[in-house]
Amino acid sequence: MSTQDPEAGTSSTSGASSREDRLKRLKELHLRRNEARKLNHQEVVEEDRRKKLPTNWEAKRKRVEWEEEEEKKRQECEAKGEDYDRVKLLDVGADEAERWERKKKKKNPDPGFSDYEAATHRQYQRLTKQLKPDMNDYERKKEKMGEEFYADTSTLITSQPTDSKEAIDRMVEDVEKQIEKRSKYSRRRAHDEDADIDYINDRNAKFNKKLERFYGQYTTEIKQNLERGTAV
Repeated sequence: MSTQDPEAGTSSTSGASSREDRLKRLKELHLRRNEARKLNHQEVVEEDRRKKLPTNWEAKRKRVEWEEEEEKKRQECEAKGEDYDRVKLLDVGADEAERWERKKKKKNPDPGFSDYEAATHRQYQRLTKQLKPDMNDYERKKEKMGEEFYADTSTLITSQPTDSKEAIDRMVEDVEKQIEKRSKYSRRRAHDEDADIDYINDRNAKFNKKLERFYGQYTTEIKQNLERGTAV
């Protein structure tokens, strides 16, 4: 009659189960690695697709989505018999509405120089808005000058019109304001008359300024010694 060792059977069973566990974990790791590789490949393809798109693609996409959403809300309001613009204003906050009002109140903004024609037109608009006509003085001059007030080619002009002191002062003040404003736009550097002259022409002056900017901190002591005559 043969006998079997129970401990040997237990050890073989435990060894087989541990081997199965290792194989199972290894399989899970392989699945995770394949999944990570797949996701990584998808991200690379998506990034390459985004790089090939125009630079303003995201802005255009958001703009189209916003327009579609606006059209959808407008149709819903029309189906309910409501005014979409009025319903839309109900969602506007007080701070945002105040900001819009400030933008509307800003009249004649200075967009900067575009061309001389636009600058002249803007200046003409600004000057005409500042004029405040005196209708009483207008009627007095009209009665005093008679036909000369609306002179034509056949009118004989006997009087010489003169400008009032207030008009001359207003013109002088406006010209001074223009001069002050233009002086701020100038980017030309003022010439320092007290600076040492160490150049022979404009090109040499620019070259010396570049040298001073890059190497001035290293050559200051040498220049001072040369000026004092103590250089070795």
